[in-house]
Amino acid sequence: MKNSFLWAMIALMIGMSLNYFGDRLLGVRIELFSGLSTFSFAWILDVFFVPFLVGLTVSWIYGMGGKWLCYFPPLFVRSLSYAQILYVSGTPHGSNLNPMGWWGLYVILAMESAGIGGIVGEVMIKSVYGRSKKGDKEQPAAARES
Repeated sequence: MKNSFLWAMIALMIGMSLNYFGDRLLGVRIELFSGLSTFSFAWILDVFFVPFLVGLTVSWIYGMGGKWLCYFPPLFVRSLSYAQILYVSGTPHGSNLNPMGWWGLYVILAMESAGIGGIVGEVMIKSVYGRSKKGDKEQPAAARES
């Protein structure tokens, strides 16, 4: 297995765990709708700020090219959460599962927030490590430190 694939898998796993635990810490499930009280400040943090931190972290771990990799953790976590509610646990009393169209909109918002975080992460890495020379193979940020 190539070194960049290993760093990509590590970055994805850390990003997914950060997203999952951020969701649990805030106590928000964007897959569920329970009236207008659904759209609270915690919901906004869960859709925009947590994925931003995930994108920043994935880009910081992977290095140059992390802005492309950072879109996947929110997609994977949200998809697994939707499938878990749909097939395993069911909807809690007083809530409805969002239709796929609305859920897709929320997932796209989260992925775009992660993308912004990934771009900011790459800009921060460029200011720390500088630009690579032409012909040099790009390495993940963690590989450059060792």
